[in-house]
Amino acid sequence: MNDKAPLSVLGLGAMGTALARAWEAAGHPVTVWNRTPARAEGFSTAAGSAAEAVAASRLVVVCLLDDASVGEALADTDLTGKDLVDLTTGTPDQARERAEWARARGARFLDGGIMAIPPMIGVPESGGYVFYSGSRELFDEHRETLAVPAGTNYVGTDAGYAALHDVALLSAMYGMFAGVSHAFALVRKENIDPEAFAPLLSGWLGAMLPFVQRTAEQLASGDYTTGVVSNLAMQAAGNATMLRTAEEQGVSPELLTPYLDLMARHVADGHGDEDGTGMIDALRK
Repeated sequence: MNDKAPLSVLGLGAMGTALARAWEAAGHPVTVWNRTPARAEGFSTAAGSAAEAVAASRLVVVCLLDDASVGEALADTDLTGKDLVDLTTGTPDQARERAEWARARGARFLDGGIMAIPPMIGVPESGGYVFYSGSRELFDEHRETLAVPAGTNYVGTDAGYAALHDVALLSAMYGMFAGVSHAFALVRKENIDPEAFAPLLSGWLGAMLPFVQRTAEQLASGDYTTGVVSNLAMQAAGNATMLRTAEEQGVSPELLTPYLDLMARHVADGHGDEDGTGMIDALRK
């Protein structure tokens, strides 16, 4: 007899398909459903409707286009006694509202933020993982099953925390991408080999990584000035050079100016003796 927990997966886009195949490959009985039935071909058990898929398993995983799609797909399903895991990309408040919606229908709820792309799913050495938040009891009971496609990181009973962690990390990633793009644009028209420049850039970014931990420590202590080596006033003094270099190289500064403008405003507000940590508070509305 198969002792692997059965589950249902609703949504067979690239990520949903990767998740369902990982569970099936690990021996879990998987019932799948997709609005377009053709995508369910190749799976051992395909449901004809979302309601049928939900009825087939206690553990129900949804990975759909957006939160509205989740509401539409589950509108006519009986969630009484179900454990609903929502891996659809959404906002923290959407996750909190969906958690209340699920509880009102008799289900336990767990929201997830996937920190991986489809090829990383089911590949332990890839380093992919999923943030989970919501029902601790649900997470503890299904932890082993949830860990099959990717690692797990439970971040709290507040259902919105998984999405918040997800978006916070992605925001930092895009900020890094912006800086990398600007750097390559500056050297692009020169006789500089981008492949030779790349290790210089990645090495420099790596050397800056201790800034993350230092920022966390300063936020925790509330002290933004002790031990500061390069204060904001000093950094802001170099902004003109950054912008003029971009102009000379024929590069738009649009990826750089939001940060430089915030720095200049924070210095003007009397925080020139700090480093960048205080700018976090300045961002809050």
